[in-house]
Amino acid sequence: MMNGLQRRDNWMDNMFNWFDRGFEPETMLSGDSMRTDIAEDDHAYQVKIDMPGFAKDDLHLSYDQDVLTVTGHRDAQSEAKDNAGNLLHTERRYGQFSRQYRLPEVDRHQISAKYENGVLTVTLPKLAASDKADTTITID
Repeated sequence: MMNGLQRRDNWMDNMFNWFDRGFEPETMLSGDSMRTDIAEDDHAYQVKIDMPGFAKDDLHLSYDQDVLTVTGHRDAQSEAKDNAGNLLHTERRYGQFSRQYRLPEVDRHQISAKYENGVLTVTLPKLAASDKADTTITID
């Protein structure tokens, strides 16, 4: 009888542990928290990343070796606790985060980005067919 009760308690503990994991800092700051849509057509990739509550100046983009890297930083705000220190719960996270996307054959000089209404949109035009062609080199 006791074994059955222990199993049930463990099951309940597992359920609550599973629920609580979503509120841990390392979970919320991971790349999983940067919800992303990537569209592709013949001419470009378009990457849309949900990033509400960030200042545009705290977002940084780079493109190197076919990889788009999005990095951001958000400092802790003073409203994180009231004057009496009675903060009961906080889910907003602060700190550094980064995510990478492999997007080949991009014209790096034509990449553009905008940040509007909490969504970062990056447009990465593809290289023209002539820029992608292999070059044959003659040997002297």
